[in-house]
Amino acid sequence: MFPNRRIFHRAVSLCGAALLGLCGAALPAQPVAAPAPERQAQIAHWLRDDCGACHGMTLKGGLGLPLTREALAGKPPDFLVQTVLHGRAGTAMPPWEPFLTESEVRWLIQQLQAGTPPAVPPNGFVPAP
Repeated sequence: MFPNRRIFHRAVSLCGAALLGLCGAALPAQPVAAPAPERQAQIAHWLRDDCGACHGMTLKGGLGLPLTREALAGKPPDFLVQTVLHGRAGTAMPPWEPFLTESEVRWLIQQLQAGTPPAVPPNGFVPAP
């Protein structure tokens, strides 16, 4: 079937790597520690006002894609983290790395994928960044 053993072994390696990648993506993400309440309020404010400007005030889409649980289902968290931190070239998605840590982005994505985005406090108080 495979006249060249090297090609056969390479094909098996590639298939195995693809299978491991699929299996790894299917594993549940480890919970990420939540930021301090004041920082959560700041992130919630940015999510509503800044992200919401493109992704829709209800996060159901607009210029940007929806950020709902359904829209994010099955998307690898690492891909989403890189998108938030570094933006998307050729799109309106800016990099948020100057404002958010990787841990904060992982927490936010975890909340969005669970369908529980952080809410801006009712009193509207948002501490300065």
